[in-house]
Amino acid sequence: MSKGQRVVVVEDDPDISATLVMVLERTGLEVHATDRGERAVELVRELSPDLVTLDLTLPDMDGTEVCRRLREFSDAFIMMITGRSDEIDRLIGLEVGADDYMAKPFSAQEVRARVAALLRRARSAVEAPPLTMDAGGGLTLLPSAHTATLDGTPLPFTPAEVDLMAAFASRPGETWTRGELVRTVWQGEFIESDFLVDVHVGNLRRKLRRAGSKRSWIRTVDGSGYVYDPS
Repeated sequence: MSKGQRVVVVEDDPDISATLVMVLERTGLEVHATDRGERAVELVRELSPDLVTLDLTLPDMDGTEVCRRLREFSDAFIMMITGRSDEIDRLIGLEVGADDYMAKPFSAQEVRARVAALLRRARSAVEAPPLTMDAGGGLTLLPSAHTATLDGTPLPFTPAEVDLMAAFASRPGETWTRGELVRTVWQGEFIESDFLVDVHVGNLRRKLRRAGSKRSWIRTVDGSGYVYDPS
């Protein structure tokens, strides 16, 4: 992780918040914490962080609503903090714009690994040249800016969705397993690959359909994974 990178921790449990702040500050990150959703939106707007860790259970606002508001103006990576049994919450959170999730209880090692993976992607995007990627079918990706357009119209992809589509487009017609996608896109350990990948693929398909596309884009290969097909 690089010094100068900034994280906003949104967590109403004081013990968990203190743990996250301590672990992240020890890695050299600038960390700001709040236990309120409204304040989280203000902090992200003021600070333009690289990453937000977001608890879904907050006293003043549902975490998914915070995520939805952040996505109106921020392209920071968002990692949800959830309970292990909250699969519906994880699904909703990923659908409204989160890039990743981490289940409670978690270890300091897991926090460091998961945050480092996301921030490597944030740093590489900043340092990468602003090259566009023709993904076929009128889809253009700009991974360094985490943006995408379809026939010139901007698409509401999250940073993780842009990275995932860029991975697919780098190997059109080839099968990607879910494990390969996690290693390529999320670059981390401690990840339940099937759930995370499947939800993001579903989000990409839905957003492309809403943009008016009738192409298949990403085909499911039973028992294997996915194939990118922009034809």
